[in-house]
Amino acid sequence: MGIMDIFRRSNKAKPSKRNYAAAAKGRLFADFVGSNRSADSEIRWALRDIRNRSRDLERNNEYFRRYLQLLRVNVVGENGFNVQVRGRNPDNSLDRAGNNIIEGAWREFSRMGGPTVDGKMSMVDLCNHIITGMARDGEVFLQIVKGNYLRHGIAVQVIEPDRVDEEKNELAPNGNSIRMGVELDKKTRRPTAYHVLTYHKGDYDYMLPANERKYEVIPASEMMHIYKPDRAGQTRGVPWSTAAITSLKMLHGYREAELIAARTGAAKMGFFTSPAGDGFTADGFDDADNTVPIYDAEAGSFHQLPAGVDFKAFDPSHPTSAFADFEKSILRGIAGGLGVSYTSLANDLEGTSYSSIRQGALEERDFYKTLHRFMIDHFLDPLYRMWLDHTMQFGYIPITGDAKVMKFTQDVTWRGRGFQWVDPLKEMNAAVVGLQNGIISHSDIAANYGRDAEDTFAQIQRDKEMADEFGLSMAYQPFGDKLPVPAEGEDVLQAD
Repeated sequence: MGIMDIFRRSNKAKPSKRNYAAAAKGRLFADFVGSNRSADSEIRWALRDIRNRSRDLERNNEYFRRYLQLLRVNVVGENGFNVQVRGRNPDNSLDRAGNNIIEGAWREFSRMGGPTVDGKMSMVDLCNHIITGMARDGEVFLQIVKGNYLRHGIAVQVIEPDRVDEEKNELAPNGNSIRMGVELDKKTRRPTAYHVLTYHKGDYDYMLPANERKYEVIPASEMMHIYKPDRAGQTRGVPWSTAAITSLKMLHGYREAELIAARTGAAKMGFFTSPAGDGFTADGFDDADNTVPIYDAEAGSFHQLPAGVDFKAFDPSHPTSAFADFEKSILRGIAGGLGVSYTSLANDLEGTSYSSIRQGALEERDFYKTLHRFMIDHFLDPLYRMWLDHTMQFGYIPITGDAKVMKFTQDVTWRGRGFQWVDPLKEMNAAVVGLQNGIISHSDIAANYGRDAEDTFAQIQRDKEMADEFGLSMAYQPFGDKLPVPAEGEDVLQAD
């Protein structure tokens, strides 16, 4: 190092910043303010407004109604959910007779008027109500009611979320905390009771002076609170439409403005002008100051204007050429926020290909299958266990012997609606190849259609017996014929 190097400025390395760019606080992030409040603190002050706006979208927004329709069709479907019971005897053999009795009793309970106290719903209707309520309101409350006056001794009472008062936040005398109408254990934070208003706050009767704010305390063991929490410690559910509400509302307003502008443009209106600035009064118009020029135009007719009066057309150019592309762009974001595909939400198959439809259908079906699992875990299976325990205890099911409730609850399979492939022929050929190579089973194939393999085999056997009864030959060859029953001491493989 030379003597002059002492006076030279050294290039020191700049210290690196150990932080996240997403945490920057510059002017570009001035309007990006997060919140460190708990889930309940955020929900408490916003739940009612979000819920009311979501209900308004259900009444007045065509795309949101389409979203709810997609949920009902793809989650519940035409036949709802089917149960398959596999109760076993002490020797581990299937108790087919008992299983059939339980399944038949559940089907009878699921008929119209069975599952609800008011008798206005079937199980399919109730499932549709639940999936719609979670998407629109964020949660569903079902009170378990038992009594001899009910057809099956047990049913559910649907309670609107408004009656579980989100304004009731206090400390209970026993030390538990009441958050938005839900009483939580002070140690485990498990719900112990629900404080339900005796009247709906939107009812006219609730506004009468005699009906003060009174609550009915329902134990948690008698209430099914169905919702999908987004955060730990979340006591109430939030509508699934929350992230898309703003865009849905703004797009609806934009479409309405474009529609009005297009209608205005189609009317071909205009203004009357004169060089002297004099006012013009049309035929039949009688006004004291003669300052409001009005003329009713008729389609296909022309009128002669007074001397010196000119007509300037008002011709707004709507809808604009960018309207369709802009609407598609906004709808894609809305569809992403709701968890469905754009083509399904918008009913738009323009410009799509087989591969794109296939990929979108696969992802969307996986989403619906997760909701199948949610409905089973949070509603159907718990209700089935309570129903079975009550009906067997009080003799509503004709099963004799030492049958136990546990026997018919240990191995229970629920099947939601199935989904057929975009190309049925390719799907069937793939299923045949899978069977031949031992990769899949008949049960797997039946499950894809929302059916049970045992029911399928029984149906095929009944069809063959019916064909034999009528002397008909079945036009197809099933996967196999019924094996002959071997004689005593004879090998099955040697039987003809």
